[in-house]
Amino acid sequence: MKKNLLMLSVIAVSFSATAQVSFTVNPNAVFYVGENTLVYHGGGLQTKGNAVYDVRGNVMIEGNSTDVFRTLDAAGTTGKTDGGNFILRLNNPANHSAALNPSTYGQLYINGLTQGANVTAVVDKEYRTAKHGTYQQIALPFYNKLISSLSGSASAIGTLGKTFTNTRYSKNEVLTWNNATVVSQNLNVSSATPKSTTYYMLGSNGLDSGNPPASMPANAPALNGTVYTLKGIPFTNGVTEKLINAANGINFGPTGNATNAYNERYNSYLQDDWDYLVNPSNPWATPTFGRNMYQFGNPYLTNLDLGLIGIVETASPGDNNAISSIQGIRYDPGSVVSSTAGTYSVGAKFVNFTMTGSPGAPVPVGDVGLIIKPMQTFVIKLRNNNAELGTDRTLSFDRLRRFKNTPRADGTNYSVNAKGASATVKQLGILALNDAGKEISRTYYAVYPSAISGHTSQPTTQSVLGSANIIGTYEEDALNGGMDMSLSNSYWLYINEANETDFAGKAIPLALYSNDIKSLKFEIRENTELLPDGIHNLSTGTGFYFKAPNGALTEIVQNQVVPVAGDQYNLYFGKPEIVLGTDGGAKPSRTMVVYNRMADNYVVRFDSNWNKADVKVYDMSGKLVLAQKGVSTNEDFVLDLSKADAAYLVTAVSETGEKMSSKIIR
Repeated sequence: MKKNLLMLSVIAVSFSATAQVSFTVNPNAVFYVGENTLVYHGGGLQTKGNAVYDVRGNVMIEGNSTDVFRTLDAAGTTGKTDGGNFILRLNNPANHSAALNPSTYGQLYINGLTQGANVTAVVDKEYRTAKHGTYQQIALPFYNKLISSLSGSASAIGTLGKTFTNTRYSKNEVLTWNNATVVSQNLNVSSATPKSTTYYMLGSNGLDSGNPPASMPANAPALNGTVYTLKGIPFTNGVTEKLINAANGINFGPTGNATNAYNERYNSYLQDDWDYLVNPSNPWATPTFGRNMYQFGNPYLTNLDLGLIGIVETASPGDNNAISSIQGIRYDPGSVVSSTAGTYSVGAKFVNFTMTGSPGAPVPVGDVGLIIKPMQTFVIKLRNNNAELGTDRTLSFDRLRRFKNTPRADGTNYSVNAKGASATVKQLGILALNDAGKEISRTYYAVYPSAISGHTSQPTTQSVLGSANIIGTYEEDALNGGMDMSLSNSYWLYINEANETDFAGKAIPLALYSNDIKSLKFEIRENTELLPDGIHNLSTGTGFYFKAPNGALTEIVQNQVVPVAGDQYNLYFGKPEIVLGTDGGAKPSRTMVVYNRMADNYVVRFDSNWNKADVKVYDMSGKLVLAQKGVSTNEDFVLDLSKADAAYLVTAVSETGEKMSSKIIR
């Protein structure tokens, strides 16, 4: 691959033989680092006066304890703190969060310099990303930055164009997550950033991170209104976090109804999408539900690669992490919803990991969201709270830093610019495309030797979907394949797994629920590595297949796009012996009965295609105990049932006659 080294817009720089500064950009000069360019500084770096170091690519500053990184006045005697000198660009702001070909961005890597007096440079970081609903989930990778500096008018560069306050629930406050107490704590706006890995939640009243105000200034040549610009002193290196005792000893109450220090019920905000499936009827009864979860913000202005944090690498050096108990990572919070009942997220995105015992475990499955961008947050879920052995519960961030947007391969020695590859777990991504060929949703099917076919109470790599999602799979019948009809109205899946041996050639039911889906695109990976275009066979010589509604069986090849011919398909790993029939009944309704943690009750969550519904509940003797006609489907319908131990049959019928029935145990 051809590598650019650097490009100079104006050559007005100087090189120094002193130990502290090896490179200076002088007044009136612009040093330009182009996209896909890597610039290395072996020593200190500084700018003077109105000099600009404009970064669209990648910059490394590798030094020692006497080297400095600073922005100075024109005379070079005093620190310049208003910014506008060292700028990390967002190269294509309009595509900030695009599913295909998202914007690249400038990155900064600092190693060896001493935090504090030797690192005083103010960096301008261009920021624009999808809005997270009522609270923006964000990292602030700036040392000792005043929280109040985020406040300002819609025409004040360096701010988010709004005023933050200390009033809880106003959606103007700044919150930080406490892993030990599992509480969102108020952070006084007069305080400074507490530590590098803090997970922040910014009240989004008057803040749209994806659409800056038209009057918001930007550093030229960026146009006003295209980006926010946040300013601060970057962190250097040496960041670690212990992954121990999250929620240890916290009494959530039998149904999550105990309260925290703010008198908030845990079931009004605490979500655990990993352990929910262990006991959907009352997840709080699962000992690890809501525990062993660690929320962090990326402390650096460089990507983080989380792809290999669970294993002892064959490479030397590796990333210095081997967290074998990892269960999953949430890398996208989705949309945060606040109501009188509480605050929760919908549409979050996950990567789940195989358990120890499967090949190369723990191996990631699902969205390949293993690269965490600067200012992005993430959540790590561990399977237990065992005592640390060596460093198996220490997350070391330094060698997670990576310029590339794909994970590094096991066996590839670590560097911030190392290549990626390698595989063992097989996964199929099914992307739903609209008539413009744009992705509007996706789902996954993964297989590996120790995966579990069918429903289990054991933790797996599976993740559930909600009633508003438009494509997904249903839990399979482990013995015969096809849909497990006893669970079809209980949940459906974003990530589905099955054993690659005992479920070979058996059907996974795929369902589509939107007329906007015009075609399906297939994405095949082994251990996150994409197969070459047009390739069907994986390393075992076996591949994925799909069966269309007309019964035709087709090999799936990498990057294949097929027009939609119906709303029910079947997916296979390995060619099935018999392809007659549909391997299942009618497509289930997305209307489901689910346990709502905030309401501490079961609710009927309606298919978005339903407008009205008649709901009835019977006890096991057949007695009608609840009936409601013409229920609005715009919100969950709470089943006001006795909390005494009892079983019920819930039925719902839409205005078009579509039916759903589900058994629950209260």
